[in-house]
Amino acid sequence: MLTKIKSNLLSARIYIPEVLLFDFIISFIIFIFIDSTYAVVSLIIIELILSIIMLGYIGRKRNAELDEIKRIINNIRKSEYSNSEEIHLSKNLSAIEEDIKKMFEKTKSDIEYLKRLERIRTEFLANVSHELRTPIFAIQGYIETLLNGAINDAKVNNYFLEKANTHTLNLNNLLNDLIDISMIESGEMKMSFRYFNINDYLQTIVNEFQPMAEEKNIELIYHPAHDRLQFFGDKNKLRQVMINLIQNAIKYTEKGKVEVLIEEEQKFGRIIVKDTGYGIPENDLSRIFERFYRVDKARSRAVGGTGLGLAIVKHIVEAHGSKIEVKSKLDEGSEFSFKLKK
Repeated sequence: MLTKIKSNLLSARIYIPEVLLFDFIISFIIFIFIDSTYAVVSLIIIELILSIIMLGYIGRKRNAELDEIKRIINNIRKSEYSNSEEIHLSKNLSAIEEDIKKMFEKTKSDIEYLKRLERIRTEFLANVSHELRTPIFAIQGYIETLLNGAINDAKVNNYFLEKANTHTLNLNNLLNDLIDISMIESGEMKMSFRYFNINDYLQTIVNEFQPMAEEKNIELIYHPAHDRLQFFGDKNKLRQVMINLIQNAIKYTEKGKVEVLIEEEQKFGRIIVKDTGYGIPENDLSRIFERFYRVDKARSRAVGGTGLGLAIVKHIVEAHGSKIEVKSKLDEGSEFSFKLKK
């Protein structure tokens, strides 16, 4: 009992200055209005006793509130709440209850974010290991075969060397894409924004892919906008975007055409790349911009690519304050587009 009283008084000690000030004012009033010394002393003693009792009451109430807060915090630490609505404090602590709920939601969100990052990191490392292992093992296999005597066989030596060279190029492309996406996600990507003529820019890129389209016997068409139209952006980074989008469109189109066009709006212009290719299943549309995500793994590996192209496209477009959008229907084709400032 004494321990509890002592604890209550210690808890209320922060209020002693206010209580002493109150006692001083009351004592001063007693001295002014009461002439009897005995009465004055008696009243002051009563006043001090009441002050001690009041401090004990305040301390007890404060301890109860602190215990309630500690209980909630301990429950949060033990993960006993699934959502903030399960957290309840007494009416006097309603203000701090809201703060604790916000803290709980923020902590829960941070933990979920860290778990997601860890999951992404693990998946990324697994994917990188797999993607690197494939060309390395292939190169190793061809070289070992050549060293074991195939180098002297005129029927296969050039074939094996060409295959090894192809896998070397694939490995180089993968490493370059990994460096690019690493720089983008770490914020080290340097951007140089300026106005440029969009017609000349896109026509040059489209012309580079005409041989690739002709080889597959599909049409690659650029629909030019008016001659003076200028867009604002980083030409080099946007070139990477357009190369990825046009190259993918040609790769995944077996018949028909690939079109590059511009739709003008009041303050922006939309660049569109659309094809009549395989299309993308609806369930995969939300994931195609993830690193190493492939809609059809067998087909993707057959046509080549690192699995990082669309992830790089997404980051570069977002660095321009825009968003890459996609529409697609299976076996009918796909349309990728993004806006740029005019």
